[in-house]
Amino acid sequence: MSKNIKRIAVFTSGGDAPGMNAALRAVVRTASFHDMHVYGIMRGYEGMIDGDLKRLERGDVGNIIHRGGTILKTARSQRFMTPEGRRSAYESLLAFDIDACIAIGGNGTFTGAKVFTEEYDIPFIGIPGTIDNDLFGTDFTIGFDTSVNTAIEAADKIRDTADSHNRLFFVEVMGRNSGFIALNTAIGSGAGSVLIPETDTSIEQLVNALKKGARRKKLFSLVIVAEGNKNGNATEIARKVKEAFDFYDTKVTIIGHLQRGGSPTGLDRVLASRLGFSSVEGLIGGEQNVMTGLVNGKIKYTPFDQAIAEAKELDNDLVRMAEILAM
Repeated sequence: MSKNIKRIAVFTSGGDAPGMNAALRAVVRTASFHDMHVYGIMRGYEGMIDGDLKRLERGDVGNIIHRGGTILKTARSQRFMTPEGRRSAYESLLAFDIDACIAIGGNGTFTGAKVFTEEYDIPFIGIPGTIDNDLFGTDFTIGFDTSVNTAIEAADKIRDTADSHNRLFFVEVMGRNSGFIALNTAIGSGAGSVLIPETDTSIEQLVNALKKGARRKKLFSLVIVAEGNKNGNATEIARKVKEAFDFYDTKVTIIGHLQRGGSPTGLDRVLASRLGFSSVEGLIGGEQNVMTGLVNGKIKYTPFDQAIAEAKELDNDLVRMAEILAM
Protein backbone atom coordinates (compact mmCIF):
# COMPACT_ATOMS: atom_id res chain seq x y z
CA MET A 1 0.00 0.00 0.00
CA SER A 2 1.40 3.34 -1.08
CA LYS A 3 0.19 5.19 2.00
CA ASN A 4 -1.78 4.68 5.18
CA ILE A 5 -5.41 5.23 4.25
CA LYS A 6 -7.53 6.53 7.13
CA ARG A 7 -10.01 8.90 5.50
CA ILE A 8 -11.93 7.95 2.37
CA ALA A 9 -14.59 9.69 0.32
CA VAL A 10 -17.36 7.89 -1.56
CA PHE A 11 -19.68 9.25 -4.23
CA THR A 12 -22.20 8.20 -6.87
CA SER A 13 -21.99 9.62 -10.38
CA GLY A 14 -23.69 9.42 -13.76
CA GLY A 15 -27.03 7.69 -14.18
CA ASP A 16 -28.55 6.26 -11.01
CA ALA A 17 -28.89 2.49 -10.67
CA PRO A 18 -30.85 0.41 -8.14
CA GLY A 19 -28.35 -0.94 -5.62
CA MET A 20 -26.14 2.14 -5.35
CA ASN A 21 -27.37 2.67 -1.79
CA ALA A 22 -26.55 -0.93 -0.91
CA ALA A 23 -22.99 -0.39 -2.19
CA LEU A 24 -22.70 2.84 -0.20
CA ARG A 25 -23.88 1.04 2.93
CA ALA A 26 -21.24 -1.65 2.48
CA VAL A 27 -18.48 0.91 1.93
CA VAL A 28 -19.33 2.90 5.06
CA ARG A 29 -19.72 -0.11 7.34
CA THR A 30 -16.61 -1.90 6.07
CA ALA A 31 -14.54 1.27 6.43
CA SER A 32 -15.91 1.83 9.93
CA PHE A 33 -14.93 -1.72 10.86
CA HIS A 34 -11.37 -0.85 9.83
CA ASP A 35 -11.42 2.39 11.89
CA MET A 36 -11.54 4.64 8.82
CA HIS A 37 -13.40 7.92 8.58
CA VAL A 38 -15.82 8.07 5.63
CA TYR A 39 -17.10 11.16 3.86
CA GLY A 40 -19.94 11.14 1.36
CA ILE A 41 -19.63 13.51 -1.59
CA MET A 42 -22.96 14.93 -2.69
CA ARG A 43 -23.83 15.09 -6.41
CA GLY A 44 -20.77 13.26 -7.70
CA TYR A 45 -17.96 15.26 -9.27
CA GLU A 46 -20.03 18.44 -8.97
CA GLY A 47 -20.05 18.09 -5.19
CA MET A 48 -16.35 17.25 -5.20
CA ILE A 49 -15.61 20.53 -6.99
CA ASP A 50 -17.85 22.49 -4.59
CA GLY A 51 -16.49 20.82 -1.46
CA ASP A 52 -19.92 19.38 -0.62
CA LEU A 53 -18.77 16.53 1.64
CA LYS A 54 -20.31 15.20 4.83
CA ARG A 55 -19.16 12.68 7.41
CA LEU A 56 -20.95 9.33 7.27
CA GLU A 57 -21.29 7.05 10.28
CA ARG A 58 -22.68 3.53 10.41
CA GLY A 59 -26.11 4.80 11.43
CA ASP A 60 -26.30 7.16 8.45
CA VAL A 61 -26.56 4.20 6.09
CA GLY A 62 -29.11 2.25 8.09
CA ASN A 63 -32.37 1.32 6.36
CA ILE A 64 -31.14 2.17 2.85
CA ILE A 65 -30.20 -1.24 1.41
CA HIS A 66 -33.69 -1.62 -0.08
CA ARG A 67 -33.97 1.90 -1.51
CA GLY A 68 -33.56 2.76 -5.17
CA GLY A 69 -31.72 5.83 -6.38
CA THR A 70 -28.87 7.21 -4.28
CA ILE A 71 -29.00 9.15 -1.02
CA LEU A 72 -25.82 10.97 -2.10
CA LYS A 73 -27.59 12.18 -5.26
CA THR A 74 -25.83 12.14 -8.60
CA ALA A 75 -25.00 14.47 -11.47
CA ARG A 76 -23.05 14.67 -14.68
CA SER A 77 -20.34 17.33 -14.40
CA GLN A 78 -19.11 19.40 -17.33
CA ARG A 79 -16.82 21.34 -14.98
CA PHE A 80 -14.91 18.21 -14.02
CA MET A 81 -13.93 17.79 -17.68
CA THR A 82 -11.77 20.92 -17.38
CA PRO A 83 -8.35 21.14 -15.70
CA GLU A 84 -9.67 23.99 -13.55
CA GLY A 85 -12.59 21.89 -12.33
CA ARG A 86 -10.36 18.95 -11.43
CA ARG A 87 -7.98 21.28 -9.60
CA SER A 88 -10.86 22.59 -7.50
CA ALA A 89 -11.94 19.02 -6.80
CA TYR A 90 -8.43 18.13 -5.66
CA GLU A 91 -8.30 21.13 -3.34
CA SER A 92 -11.64 20.09 -1.82
CA LEU A 93 -10.34 16.59 -1.11
CA LEU A 94 -7.19 18.06 0.47
CA ALA A 95 -9.31 20.33 2.68
CA PHE A 96 -10.97 17.23 4.16
CA ASP A 97 -7.67 15.28 4.34
CA ILE A 98 -9.06 12.58 2.03
CA ASP A 99 -6.60 9.75 1.37
CA ALA A 100 -8.59 7.82 -1.24
CA CYS A 101 -11.92 7.84 -3.10
CA ILE A 102 -14.47 5.20 -4.04
CA ALA A 103 -16.52 6.05 -7.14
CA ILE A 104 -19.83 4.28 -7.81
CA GLY A 105 -20.87 4.72 -11.43
CA GLY A 106 -20.25 3.72 -15.01
CA ASN A 107 -17.98 4.40 -17.96
CA GLY A 108 -18.05 8.19 -17.70
CA THR A 109 -17.43 8.09 -13.95
CA PHE A 110 -14.37 5.89 -14.37
CA THR A 111 -13.06 7.97 -17.28
CA GLY A 112 -13.14 11.00 -14.98
CA ALA A 113 -11.42 9.04 -12.22
CA LYS A 114 -8.70 7.84 -14.59
CA VAL A 115 -7.89 11.38 -15.77
CA PHE A 116 -7.95 12.71 -12.21
CA THR A 117 -5.58 10.05 -10.85
CA GLU A 118 -3.13 10.74 -13.67
CA GLU A 119 -2.95 14.36 -12.49
CA TYR A 120 -3.16 14.00 -8.71
CA ASP A 121 -1.88 11.50 -6.16
CA ILE A 122 -5.17 10.34 -4.66
CA PRO A 123 -6.01 6.70 -5.36
CA PHE A 124 -9.46 5.76 -6.63
CA ILE A 125 -11.38 2.50 -6.75
CA GLY A 126 -14.50 2.14 -8.86
CA ILE A 127 -17.69 0.18 -8.21
CA PRO A 128 -19.67 -0.58 -11.40
CA GLY A 129 -23.11 0.95 -10.93
CA THR A 130 -24.96 1.09 -14.26
CA ILE A 131 -28.07 -0.66 -15.50
CA ASP A 132 -26.51 -1.25 -18.93
CA ASN A 133 -24.12 -4.01 -17.74
CA ASP A 134 -21.62 -2.82 -20.35
CA LEU A 135 -18.40 -2.55 -18.32
CA PHE A 136 -15.54 -4.93 -18.99
CA GLY A 137 -14.16 -6.67 -15.90
CA THR A 138 -17.37 -7.76 -14.23
CA ASP A 139 -20.05 -10.27 -15.16
CA PHE A 140 -22.77 -8.01 -13.79
CA THR A 141 -23.07 -4.35 -12.88
CA ILE A 142 -25.17 -3.00 -10.03
CA GLY A 143 -28.72 -2.25 -11.20
CA PHE A 144 -28.75 -4.52 -14.24
CA ASP A 145 -30.77 -7.33 -12.66
CA THR A 146 -33.36 -4.91 -11.26
CA SER A 147 -33.68 -3.19 -14.62
CA VAL A 148 -34.23 -6.47 -16.45
CA ASN A 149 -36.83 -7.56 -13.91
CA THR A 150 -38.66 -4.25 -14.30
CA ALA A 151 -38.65 -4.60 -18.10
CA ILE A 152 -39.86 -8.20 -17.93
CA GLU A 153 -42.68 -7.25 -15.58
CA ALA A 154 -43.77 -4.53 -18.02
CA ALA A 155 -43.54 -6.93 -20.98
CA ASP A 156 -45.64 -9.51 -19.12
CA LYS A 157 -48.40 -6.94 -18.61
CA ILE A 158 -48.22 -5.83 -22.22
CA ARG A 159 -48.48 -9.47 -23.29
CA ASP A 160 -51.89 -9.69 -21.60
CA THR A 161 -53.35 -6.89 -23.70
CA ALA A 162 -51.52 -8.04 -26.85
CA ASP A 163 -53.07 -11.48 -26.49
CA SER A 164 -56.51 -10.02 -25.94
CA HIS A 165 -56.46 -7.81 -29.07
CA ASN A 166 -54.39 -9.65 -31.71
CA ARG A 167 -51.66 -7.03 -31.40
CA LEU A 168 -48.00 -6.64 -32.21
CA PHE A 169 -46.19 -4.65 -29.52
CA PHE A 170 -42.78 -3.08 -29.91
CA VAL A 171 -41.36 -2.59 -26.41
CA GLU A 172 -38.37 -0.25 -26.23
CA VAL A 173 -35.87 -0.67 -23.40
CA MET A 174 -32.69 1.20 -22.53
CA GLY A 175 -29.39 0.35 -24.18
CA ARG A 176 -27.86 2.96 -26.48
CA ASN A 177 -24.66 0.99 -27.03
CA SER A 178 -25.37 -2.46 -25.63
CA GLY A 179 -28.12 -5.03 -25.86
CA PHE A 180 -27.74 -6.73 -22.47
CA ILE A 181 -31.05 -5.42 -21.10
CA ALA A 182 -32.96 -6.09 -24.32
CA LEU A 183 -31.61 -9.60 -24.84
CA ASN A 184 -32.29 -10.74 -21.29
CA THR A 185 -35.72 -9.10 -21.32
CA ALA A 186 -36.58 -10.88 -24.56
CA ILE A 187 -35.57 -14.26 -23.17
CA GLY A 188 -37.29 -13.69 -19.83
CA SER A 189 -40.53 -12.43 -21.37
CA GLY A 190 -40.72 -14.99 -24.18
CA ALA A 191 -40.65 -12.27 -26.84
CA GLY A 192 -40.94 -13.14 -30.52
CA SER A 193 -37.94 -11.04 -31.61
CA VAL A 194 -35.27 -8.75 -30.22
CA LEU A 195 -33.37 -5.91 -31.89
CA ILE A 196 -30.03 -4.97 -30.32
CA PRO A 197 -27.03 -2.82 -31.32
CA GLU A 198 -24.70 -5.81 -31.59
CA THR A 199 -26.61 -7.59 -34.38
CA ASP A 200 -27.66 -6.57 -37.89
CA THR A 201 -31.24 -7.82 -37.89
CA SER A 202 -33.00 -5.97 -40.72
CA ILE A 203 -36.62 -4.89 -41.01
CA GLU A 204 -37.02 -7.47 -43.77
CA GLN A 205 -35.78 -10.25 -41.49
CA LEU A 206 -38.10 -9.09 -38.73
CA VAL A 207 -41.08 -9.01 -41.08
CA ASN A 208 -40.28 -12.52 -42.34
CA ALA A 209 -40.20 -13.81 -38.76
CA LEU A 210 -43.57 -12.16 -38.05
CA LYS A 211 -45.04 -13.70 -41.22
CA LYS A 212 -43.93 -17.16 -40.09
CA GLY A 213 -45.67 -16.58 -36.78
CA ALA A 214 -48.85 -15.46 -38.54
CA ARG A 215 -48.84 -18.60 -40.68
CA ARG A 216 -48.76 -20.63 -37.48
CA LYS A 217 -51.89 -18.75 -36.34
CA LYS A 218 -49.89 -16.78 -33.79
CA LEU A 219 -52.35 -14.10 -32.70
CA PHE A 220 -49.94 -11.66 -31.06
CA SER A 221 -46.24 -10.92 -30.77
CA LEU A 222 -43.79 -8.94 -28.66
CA VAL A 223 -40.64 -7.40 -30.13
CA ILE A 224 -38.09 -6.07 -27.64
CA VAL A 225 -36.13 -3.11 -29.02
CA ALA A 226 -32.91 -1.74 -27.54
CA GLU A 227 -32.94 2.03 -28.04
CA GLY A 228 -29.54 1.89 -29.78
CA ASN A 229 -30.35 -0.77 -32.38
CA LYS A 230 -29.43 -0.01 -36.00
CA ASN A 231 -32.99 0.30 -37.36
CA GLY A 232 -34.10 3.35 -35.37
CA ASN A 233 -36.32 3.77 -32.35
CA ALA A 234 -39.35 1.59 -31.64
CA THR A 235 -41.79 4.04 -33.20
CA GLU A 236 -39.84 4.18 -36.47
CA ILE A 237 -39.50 0.41 -36.59
CA ALA A 238 -43.20 -0.08 -35.94
CA ARG A 239 -44.04 2.23 -38.84
CA LYS A 240 -41.71 0.40 -41.23
CA VAL A 241 -43.08 -2.99 -40.21
CA LYS A 242 -46.66 -1.77 -40.55
CA GLU A 243 -45.95 -0.67 -44.12
CA ALA A 244 -44.54 -4.09 -45.01
CA PHE A 245 -46.87 -6.34 -43.03
CA ASP A 246 -50.29 -5.17 -41.90
CA PHE A 247 -51.50 -8.38 -40.26
CA TYR A 248 -51.36 -7.14 -36.67
CA ASP A 249 -52.71 -4.09 -34.89
CA THR A 250 -49.36 -2.48 -34.07
CA LYS A 251 -48.57 -0.62 -30.84
CA VAL A 252 -45.45 0.83 -29.21
CA THR A 253 -44.48 1.04 -25.54
CA ILE A 254 -41.33 2.82 -24.35
CA ILE A 255 -40.48 1.74 -20.80
CA GLY A 256 -37.92 4.52 -20.34
CA HIS A 257 -36.75 5.61 -16.91
CA LEU A 258 -38.96 3.13 -15.09
CA GLN A 259 -35.98 0.81 -15.58
CA ARG A 260 -33.79 2.99 -13.35
CA GLY A 261 -36.15 3.13 -10.40
CA GLY A 262 -37.53 0.85 -7.76
CA SER A 263 -36.19 -1.28 -4.96
CA PRO A 264 -33.15 -3.36 -6.00
CA THR A 265 -33.55 -7.09 -6.38
CA GLY A 266 -31.89 -9.48 -3.96
CA LEU A 267 -29.20 -10.22 -6.54
CA ASP A 268 -28.36 -6.52 -6.91
CA ARG A 269 -28.29 -6.02 -3.14
CA VAL A 270 -25.87 -8.89 -2.63
CA LEU A 271 -23.71 -7.86 -5.60
CA ALA A 272 -23.55 -4.25 -4.40
CA SER A 273 -22.66 -5.36 -0.88
CA ARG A 274 -19.85 -7.60 -2.12
CA LEU A 275 -18.41 -4.91 -4.37
CA GLY A 276 -18.63 -2.19 -1.71
CA PHE A 277 -16.98 -4.43 0.88
CA SER A 278 -14.24 -5.54 -1.54
CA SER A 279 -13.50 -1.98 -2.66
CA VAL A 280 -12.59 -0.91 0.86
CA GLU A 281 -10.56 -4.05 1.48
CA GLY A 282 -8.90 -3.55 -1.90
CA LEU A 283 -7.75 -0.08 -0.89
CA ILE A 284 -6.36 -1.48 2.35
CA GLY A 285 -4.53 -4.14 0.35
CA GLY A 286 -2.93 -1.60 -2.00
CA GLU A 287 -5.29 -1.67 -4.97
CA GLN A 288 -5.77 1.67 -6.69
CA ASN A 289 -7.10 3.14 -9.91
CA VAL A 290 -9.05 -0.04 -10.63
CA MET A 291 -12.66 -1.16 -10.88
CA THR A 292 -13.92 -3.83 -8.49
CA GLY A 293 -15.85 -6.50 -10.35
CA LEU A 294 -17.25 -10.00 -10.02
CA VAL A 295 -16.02 -12.56 -12.55
CA ASN A 296 -17.12 -16.19 -12.31
CA GLY A 297 -18.22 -15.58 -8.73
CA LYS A 298 -14.85 -14.15 -7.64
CA ILE A 299 -13.79 -10.58 -6.94
CA LYS A 300 -11.48 -9.15 -9.60
CA TYR A 301 -9.77 -5.75 -9.83
CA THR A 302 -9.53 -4.38 -13.38
CA PRO A 303 -7.49 -1.25 -14.22
CA PHE A 304 -9.63 1.72 -15.27
CA ASP A 305 -7.92 1.75 -18.69
CA GLN A 306 -9.08 -1.77 -19.40
CA ALA A 307 -12.56 -1.46 -17.87
CA ILE A 308 -13.25 1.64 -19.99
CA ALA A 309 -11.60 0.70 -23.28
CA GLU A 310 -12.32 -3.01 -23.71
CA ALA A 311 -15.69 -3.95 -25.12
CA LYS A 312 -17.85 -6.33 -23.12
CA GLU A 313 -19.32 -8.79 -25.58
CA LEU A 314 -22.72 -10.42 -25.48
CA ASP A 315 -22.83 -14.17 -25.05
CA ASN A 316 -23.49 -15.42 -28.59
CA ASP A 317 -25.02 -18.59 -27.19
CA LEU A 318 -27.70 -16.44 -25.54
CA VAL A 319 -28.36 -14.65 -28.82
CA ARG A 320 -28.74 -17.97 -30.64
CA MET A 321 -30.93 -19.37 -27.87
CA ALA A 322 -33.21 -16.33 -27.98
CA GLU A 323 -33.71 -16.84 -31.72
CA ILE A 324 -34.49 -20.54 -31.36
CA LEU A 325 -36.87 -20.15 -28.43
CA ALA A 326 -38.77 -17.37 -30.22
CA MET A 327 -39.69 -19.60 -33.18
